[in-house]
Amino acid sequence: MTRIRVSNYMNNSSKNYSVNSLMVELGDVTLYFSYETVVAFDAPGFGITVSENDWGPTTGKHLNAIMAQKDIRLPRKQFEVELERMLTQYNLSTPDVRI
Repeated sequence: MTRIRVSNYMNNSSKNYSVNSLMVELGDVTLYFSYETVVAFDAPGFGITVSENDWGPTTGKHLNAIMAQKDIRLPRKQFEVELERMLTQYNLSTPDVRI
């Protein structure tokens, strides 16, 4: 049975940051959301993969909580390609998830 867990990756007292920074674990795959958008993932064979910030300061804080090292973040289009490749490899689909 695949373990599914939803939690928050921000350690912040603000409910706004908490509710909009969700981490969804599907077995060995972890998806990090800023609002409704996947901004990072972690999966065997891929490691932690993080998008550059194409949004604003709040998502920037979310990205820093996931991975402070900015020089290894991927341009958004490249991140989307890697995310789709990982989702396909793990037989996951995203009909209701914005990427």
